[in-house]
Amino acid sequence: MPPFAAGSLSALFSMGEGDMRLWFKVVMVAAMTLAILVALAMVRGVIDERQAHRAQAVASVVAGFGGAQLLAGPVLVVPYVEDVEEDVRDAAGVLHKVTRTRERQWTFFPETLLVDGALAPDTRRRGLHQVRVYQWSGSLRARFDARIPDDGARVRRIGRPWLAHGIADVRGLRELPVFTLDGAALPLSQGLGHADGPGLHARLAAPRAGQRLVFATALALELRGTESFAMLPVARSNDLRLQSSWRHPKFEGLSPQHDIGDDGFRARWQVAALATGAQREYRHAPDSAGQGGGTDGWATSAVSVALIDPVDTYLQAERATKYGVLFVALTFVAFFMFELIRQQPIHPIQYGLVGLAIALFFLLLVSLGEHIPFGFAYLSAAAACIGLIGFYLAAVLGGVLRGAAFAAMLATLYAALYGLLVSEDNALVLGAGLLFVVLAAIMVVTRRVDWYQLSAVARR
Repeated sequence: MPPFAAGSLSALFSMGEGDMRLWFKVVMVAAMTLAILVALAMVRGVIDERQAHRAQAVASVVAGFGGAQLLAGPVLVVPYVEDVEEDVRDAAGVLHKVTRTRERQWTFFPETLLVDGALAPDTRRRGLHQVRVYQWSGSLRARFDARIPDDGARVRRIGRPWLAHGIADVRGLRELPVFTLDGAALPLSQGLGHADGPGLHARLAAPRAGQRLVFATALALELRGTESFAMLPVARSNDLRLQSSWRHPKFEGLSPQHDIGDDGFRARWQVAALATGAQREYRHAPDSAGQGGGTDGWATSAVSVALIDPVDTYLQAERATKYGVLFVALTFVAFFMFELIRQQPIHPIQYGLVGLAIALFFLLLVSLGEHIPFGFAYLSAAAACIGLIGFYLAAVLGGVLRGAAFAAMLATLYAALYGLLVSEDNALVLGAGLLFVVLAAIMVVTRRVDWYQLSAVARR
């Protein structure tokens, strides 16, 4: 037998009872870590359940107040009926000329569109949950310059056109809007006029073929909604303006010129039709709207603002649980190193109790965050868990200073985690830096440890 093989076998068979105990402890700690991960998964399940309850609270507010709003229009729609000759074969296969009547429409978009208004934010409470609502007071002013096609080769009968304004949720209308055409008031009817989509429309007199339609429109309204407000830039040239006292807006779609301060925000979008697909989306949206799609088909090119909560308890707690495994792993690694270096055994049940206390922190964070601000909830939950673990470890490790040292380590981790949560934009770099620092600290502390000698001591 080769010498190296004999040496390897002798080393293998020389594993004593101490080595087996060491590996058994490693396996038990790994199993306990997995068990704590199951507990963390259950906590995330609770967070998902509470988020579902909040969604139900939002739906309850929407039913009586109005949902997320989207304004689109005005758009001029001119219906017409034309007779079209088609070649049709009869039962004998002979071609015949058949005249069919088809209903069609022309769609004209405004040359310019000015939307200007203010969002007045408010909150509605449903149980434990606060839902952000608003009232938009403003106007939509548009100018049209359209020419009705004139094709003498076709026989067309032009009907009465209408001006359509799309509104995502008409339940949010606070009072009857005022609509004028060149200064003259026109009555409004419900619906878009050409589909079942939500909105308002006004009928005009039927034009002649080849007639040029030049006019200005204005719609003044007060509209209530929930959490977000959007506008669709359908004109050739759009100037969309919005202001509010809400200090934490989240802009989506095209970025506006904006100014955010302690008194709220002001935003302005100056958009050309060539820069968006709004007109194309509007043309194709009526088919989906007629099937119950509403204004969903217009959301892609819309510009919008959401009144976000800067500190969402459920979102922050969900992000925090992702670092729960780091807390458990670092604590268990510290315990394991303490056992090897100090030769003071720690029972797997004691590992598990400390791990459960760490998992309980996240459940406390969610429950307290529903009643008090997130910062205070985090501080209270962290203080409770750190105090409990420090008190427990003082007895387990045989000294108040040792328990206090582990409590100080956990306090540092909780402080670092809070920094990650409040610095959303820098969370990745901070998290990577924290992991590097922790690994570097472990390597520095154990750089002179003779692990073979520790294993030999464990065997004795």
